Amino acid sequence: MKKYQYPTVLSIAGFDGSGGAGIQADLKTISALGCYATTVLTALPVQNTTGVQSIFSIPTSVVKEQLDSIFDDIPPSAIKIGMVHTPELVETIAAKLKNYPKIPVVFDPVMVATSGHKLIEDETIKSITELLFPLADVITPNMDEAAILAQMPVETIEDMRIAGNKILDLSCKSVLLKGGHLKSDLLTSLFFGPDKTVHEFEFEKFETQNMHGSGCTLSSAIASYLAQKNSLLNSVTKAQEYVHQAIYHAKDVKIGKGNGPLNHFFNPQKLVKYELE
Repeated sequence: MKKYQYPTVLSIAGFDGSGGAGIQADLKTISALGCYATTVLTALPVQNTTGVQSIFSIPTSVVKEQLDSIFDDIPPSAIKIGMVHTPELVETIAAKLKNYPKIPVVFDPVMVATSGHKLIEDETIKSITELLFPLADVITPNMDEAAILAQMPVETIEDMRIAGNKILDLSCKSVLLKGGHLKSDLLTSLFFGPDKTVHEFEFEKFETQNMHGSGCTLSSAIASYLAQKNSLLNSVTKAQEYVHQAIYHAKDVKIGKGNGPLNHFFNPQKLVKYELE
């Protein structure tokens, strides 16, 4: 009898009890795109649609145990990394991932929430750039995060071009710089590829507050498409279209008092199955 397996995506990220961001958004996205999701919890923020009230750390030893448990049993086809807010966590995750260089890694350098709350310790940024950036196939900063990483204001598309190249020089293989905060009628993002080529993407910007977890959703969508053996550029392209549609299908929905979630299940896919060799 034939045996099959699913493309699996591991989300290494923080918690969101309100369901819109973090591991919860990743689980929904990965599932909606036909992959099997596994998770490693890095932090326990207390948050809802109005913002982050506090953050509780997960002991580094517990994160290591979670990583070992998943890799020993269900090795991922692709990995998404989200909230990593201490240098010790960065070191633990990097030490594990460097043993698996063939698994594609998508890193969303979560530093600032949609609500504007800062989510990362300052001393962690140096560890991230030195240890995680070289391991990631693509990093996905927004404009606020790009400003921190490039150490410059990022307010225009031209700023994005300069900042993207600066970030690429931080040992990154590729960068998808998200322009959701641009003051324009279009949402523009720039993908700085491994060959230094810059691809520009434009999408209609919708009048909605429901953007909570959009960055988490995008990075886990890229990882899901990579797990299904799409090229990096195709994965980045398809993931952005998925997020755009998820925002569109949630734009008139009222969930919570603040920035509401996306509609991850506007067109859910069946679990993909590959025949085992």
